[in-house]
Amino acid sequence: MIGDIKENILTYIQIYQQNPFRFVTLLIDITLVLFLAYNLLKIVKDSRAWQLIKGIALLIIATWLSGWLNLNVLNYILSAVMNWGVILLIIIFQPEIRRALEQLGTNKFTKLFGMDKDIATRTKEDIYKIAIAATELSKSRTGALIVIERDIKIKDIIATGVEIDAEVSPQMLVNIFVPNTPLHDGAVVISDNRIAAAACMLPLAGDTDIARELGTRHRAAIGISKESDSIAVVVSEETGKISVAKDGTLIADVREDVLKKILISNVVTKRFPEKENNTKGFVEIIKEKITNLKNKKNKDQV
Repeated sequence: MIGDIKENILTYIQIYQQNPFRFVTLLIDITLVLFLAYNLLKIVKDSRAWQLIKGIALLIIATWLSGWLNLNVLNYILSAVMNWGVILLIIIFQPEIRRALEQLGTNKFTKLFGMDKDIATRTKEDIYKIAIAATELSKSRTGALIVIERDIKIKDIIATGVEIDAEVSPQMLVNIFVPNTPLHDGAVVISDNRIAAAACMLPLAGDTDIARELGTRHRAAIGISKESDSIAVVVSEETGKISVAKDGTLIADVREDVLKKILISNVVTKRFPEKENNTKGFVEIIKEKITNLKNKKNKDQV
């Protein structure tokens, strides 16, 4: 048996030596299989299918061991169970299989292959959601403080709050700041396009030149914008006005459209300039070509 295995290995080595391209395709094949297996395991890990997968792995090991130890009766029973196992899996997990097939080509399924939206687009969408939430909170005069992390990480600030790790949504942000709820007092920190934590404690700005009428939220917003490059959005509980703190300064009483422009300019454009510049350059090239064609046409007519 060992001799057969050695002979097979040598045969495969000779085949790949004669045709190196087959070795490259083998590596690609193995990489894709491992990538798919890893991502599928991540998907099922927190579902009821995970327990079943562990059971199947145990059954395969037990079947192999029973054959190796010549436990013929046990091996026959386990082999019979394995033969019928595929049909049983299809019957038990029919809803899950159907749902997975329906998601082929959808956004949920494309995440499996890393084809999700680029960070700049996702960040821009998050900014629109933050602006919508701030406007809603402003209308009801609900105090709020939202910190958007940029390049300097503020994990120490996140650690002072309650971990959430949720997608950014206007509903979630508005709900967090509902008065007299456990998380309303403190700041929400958005990190890596996620609501990282709520009820976070921020350093207060102690500058004497800060207006006295500014409350704790505004001082905390200025404080965090001084100690890091984070940008803070504040909604006043007394007036309902929206303010933005960045680089230690406070831009007071901004409208929704102005809030979007400030955040996009400082969070998206400055952090992802390459994409913006590439787009601008492409547009300029097209315009230049159109102008050249027009000039050439005018010369020909003359």
